[in-house]
Amino acid sequence: MKNRWIHIAALLLMVSCGEELIDKPDNLIPKDKMINIIEEMAVINAAKSTNADKLRKKEIDPTDFILKKYEVDSLQFVESDRYYVSKPVEYKDIYETVEKRLDAKGKEMGETKRIRDSISLKNQLQEAQEKARMLNEATDSLP
Repeated sequence: MKNRWIHIAALLLMVSCGEELIDKPDNLIPKDKMINIIEEMAVINAAKSTNADKLRKKEIDPTDFILKKYEVDSLQFVESDRYYVSKPVEYKDIYETVEKRLDAKGKEMGETKRIRDSISLKNQLQEAQEKARMLNEATDSLP
């Protein structure tokens, strides 16, 4: 008898978890587009902290800029975000995808910076060697 109640409770719990907490909005942003929007918002918010004056001078609101780029209004974004929040597995997947993309971009940018720094260092070394050579030639030609 005890097992029967446990099975009934488990069944009720599973049925209640499958219930839609929030109705799917008519203008739901597709998951892949939502990932792109959230990724760009993360990047621009990071840039905003370092270039806030430039954005303010040009009167650019980063969030509005991104939403316009993806042809989404703020209400549509909020409703879609709220819907995805009500689906924890999907919401987690969205943010894990964003995190993976940002990590990959960070590594790519780090590698690009490393290469650029190496080239710059090589150029500085060549300039120093050229100056030393010219200095040697100038001192060698003295009587």
